[in-house]
Parts: sequence; structure tokens; C-alpha cells
Amino acid sequence: MSGSYLSDLLKLETGKSAKEHIHGHIIEKAKTLLLNTDFKVGEVAYNLGFEYPQHFSKLFKSKTGLNPSEYRNMN
Repeated sequence: MSGSYLSDLLKLETGKSAKEHIHGHIIEKAKTLLLNTDFKVGEVAYNLGFEYPQHFSKLFKSKTGLNPSEYRNMN
């Protein structure tokens, strides 16, 4: 099964693409790590598979409206 076919099936069934599902999972895992560990933001990013913490922070902010540090301090 190709990636685009899977994404099309997911979009048809759930209204979200595979990329959206993956990003949602990453953000939920990030929230858990930010609130329940003392990992620095860069360590959270590396634990989630990001090569560059800036990319993680940009994705997190685009999905939550807050940067990871703001999210951690808010809760």
C-alpha cells in the first residue's frame, strides 16, 4: 500500500490525512513529556525523532498556539 493511498483512505474515513494523524500523535506525546518530565525542549524533540529542535518547536506552536516552553509553564 502506498503512502498516498493510505492517506487517501484515512482522509475518507476520518477526515484527516496520515500526516495529520502522525502530527496529532506527536503533539500528544510531546505534551505528556513536557508536563511529566524535566527534559529540556531539545531533549523532548530528540525523543520524538526530530533532528532539529527548532522544527519540533515550530510544529508544536502551529498545532497548539504555544511554544513548548509556554505550554509547560502554563500547566
